[in-house]
Order: sequence, then structure tokens, then C-alpha cells
Amino acid sequence: MDKRVQKLAEILVHYSVKAKSEETVLIRGNDLAKPLVMAVYKEVIKAGAHPRLSISFDELNEIFYHYASEKQLTHFPQISLYEAKHIQAMIAIASPLNLKAMSGVDPNRMVKRYRTLKPINEWITSKVRWVIVNYPCPAFAQEAEMSNEEYEDFVYGACLLDWEKKKQEMARIARILEKGDTLWIRGKDTDLKLRIKGRKFIIGGGEFNMPDGEIFTGPVENSANGKIYYEFPAIYGGREVVGVRLWFKDGVVVRASAEKNQAFLESMLKSDAGAKRIGELGIGLNYQINRFTKDILFDEKIGGTVHLAIGRSYPETGGKNQSAVHWDMIKDLRSGGEIYLDGKLLQRNGKFRI
Repeated sequence: MDKRVQKLAEILVHYSVKAKSEETVLIRGNDLAKPLVMAVYKEVIKAGAHPRLSISFDELNEIFYHYASEKQLTHFPQISLYEAKHIQAMIAIASPLNLKAMSGVDPNRMVKRYRTLKPINEWITSKVRWVIVNYPCPAFAQEAEMSNEEYEDFVYGACLLDWEKKKQEMARIARILEKGDTLWIRGKDTDLKLRIKGRKFIIGGGEFNMPDGEIFTGPVENSANGKIYYEFPAIYGGREVVGVRLWFKDGVVVRASAEKNQAFLESMLKSDAGAKRIGELGIGLNYQINRFTKDILFDEKIGGTVHLAIGRSYPETGGKNQSAVHWDMIKDLRSGGEIYLDGKLLQRNGKFRI
């Protein structure tokens, strides 16, 4: 086994979810992630906890959304809720066979299923110590336009950090932001102001995402005014929307365009009332991640970028927006971009000046 797999398993079990004796830890994964699943299983045992395995196959989701009736789409799985209420931690390992498997699925069917499963997801995110992680696999490497070996080095380079030290660095920036009111983002075809007064910045220090390296909040819901252009494709449910431009007035998207898949962008914005508002503002601070991979787990942490998610807010930030949608879109500020806080320069070309 690659020694880096073992090191990653140790971080996930003992740092991220902090598994304790007699706790039950759910381990989700598939056959492609077997080395990491086994390493995590071993570390859970060593921690004195009780591992519970949930091994699935990616093809099942495609089958479900293709054949499920309306009744099956809205069926609530009580057994899954029971499981969620009887675990203390969860480690979810992603290693997809085909990243485009869901691209042909009607997004309305996915939204409907998400609404059905919402009580389970909300219980896990609020009551369970959880972390999600990617295991290097050919599909991820191909999507990132890397060789398998190159992608492995990229993943472990982003994950195997001194996370306690990294958290301290990010906390300093977060505390400065929390003292401010108005954030002004400038860059290519971008001039957007929004307010963050009274909102809390959460520090992504490796407890929930691996890799991590971001700070994020929920901006004041009616405060966004201006326009933003996203250099990187915005990906949702396997669909890739290129060249997204959004115009905001008093917090609401009043105009949207895209160079590719504009119809899909517009359909998601119409999902519900909350889908037209910004639910999250995040700032990427993991400078080990320096290239776009078409994988939001990594891309939203790219050092020198910001991401604005339309839709659902995270209540712990003070955000109040509700939606079945949460779609992160990433803005690159590393070449000519700027962030101002209450008129004072905070960041230029992706580097903080504080």
C-alpha cells in the first residue's frame, strides 16, 4: 500500500472525525477506493470504535434516476434515517467510475430526490462528525487532465498538510473579515459588492472536507449588487456550464448568461425562490491546489480564488437563504483580481495584503 494512503487514513480518522472508543463510524465508498476504505477501517478499529461499511456501485444512481417512478423518487428511506441517528461519525470516500454518468438525468428529478432525503442529510451535517474525501482514480485524473501518477501526487500534496497550523493562518484572515461590513470583488468582467456584517466565517481546516483550505460565510441575502464572470466552468450534477455571467440587484440574479448550457443554468435558477440568491461566499486558501480540476472539492479551495454559491446557505454562518440548490461557482482572482473590505485593499492577484 502507498504510505500516503495510510497517512491520509490516519488524518481522516484521528484528526477529521476524531473517532473515539465505542462510537460507530460509517465508512462510505466503492470498490475503486478499496485501499483507502481498508486503511480507514483499520484506523477506526485501532481507535476502539465500531466501523460500519456502506459499499455501493456508482452505476446504481444512474439506474435509479432512469427507472424510478414518481413514488419511488419521493419515497423516504426510514432505515437510512435510523442509521444516521445511530452513528457518531461518517467518512465518505469518493472514487467515481464515470463522472458524466448523471449528465443525462433530468435535474428536476435530482432536486426532487434531494428534497426527499433532506431530513437525513440535515441530521448528518448537524449531528454527526463527518468528512468527505476523494480517492485518486482514473476518472478524476482524466477529468483533471493529468496522468494517474500526477493526479495522485496532486491529491496527497493537497491533503497531507499540517492542518492545525493551516487553521491558525486561516483563522487570522477570518477574524479580520468578521469585523467588516462590505466586501467588493473586482476582476475580469466583475464588479460585485455584498455585505457580510454580522455573519460568521467558518474555517475549513480539514474536519469536513479533505482536502480543505477555505473560509466561507453566508452574505446578507439582499446585499449583492453588480456583476460577476466565472473563468472556470460551473459544474452541477455532471453538467458543465461554461462562461457563466450573473448580474445581481438587491441580492437577486436579474440576468444570467453562459457560453455553453445556458438553458441548464436558467433552469437551475428557477428551481425555487432561493436559487437566485447567493447562499455562500468562500475564499480559497490552499495554495497547494493551483490548478482547476473540474472537481469542486479541490477547486473551491484553490489559493487566490473566491467562490459564490447560488442557493442554500449554511445556517452556522448566519446565512438564512433556503433552497434545494447549492451550486458553487469559482472566480479566479490570481491575475488582476482584487478584494476590498470596507474600501481597504484586502487581496490583490490572489495574495492577501494583510
